[in-house]
Amino acid sequence: MPLLLALLFLPILEIALFIVVGRAIGVWLTLLLVIATSAFGLLVLQAQGVLARLRVRQAIATLSDPTGPLAHGALAMLAGILLILPGFFTDLLGLLLLIPPVRTALMRALRGRMVTARSGFGQGGRRGAEIIDGDYYVTPDDTDPPRRSPGAPPMIDYAPPTSGRDDSHQKH
Repeated sequence: MPLLLALLFLPILEIALFIVVGRAIGVWLTLLLVIATSAFGLLVLQAQGVLARLRVRQAIATLSDPTGPLAHGALAMLAGILLILPGFFTDLLGLLLLIPPVRTALMRALRGRMVTARSGFGQGGRRGAEIIDGDYYVTPDDTDPPRRSPGAPPMIDYAPPTSGRDDSHQKH
């Protein structure tokens, strides 16, 4: 319900800010400012998307937790989206989200409200699970026949016919 009220209130606030800024600096400068912040938002969105992808890859490569870089990247990209939207209030929110300490504070505030799930990969895993460490080797010329357990039925080596037709079942 609060989100619905915010979405209803946002256009009213943006229109009021357009009127105030338009009276202060003029209509044409107001429109130019809106277009400039939208263009800046596109650049931010593109740059932050690339940076976020690189930081997440780096975190994964070093086997560290990628959620921090992922959250920072998502919030920075949200900043770009807010800058693209026409309006001065959304521009202000977008500019604030470009400041890393603001993103960190927002993540701390939202951390308690988020639900997280862990996969079985990495150092986490299930409680009490035994970790088995091992090595394997791939040999390029593996010509050994497959191994069978004792008492297993004999293996039948099947080779498909070489020609397109199988004439062995026809009467001559």
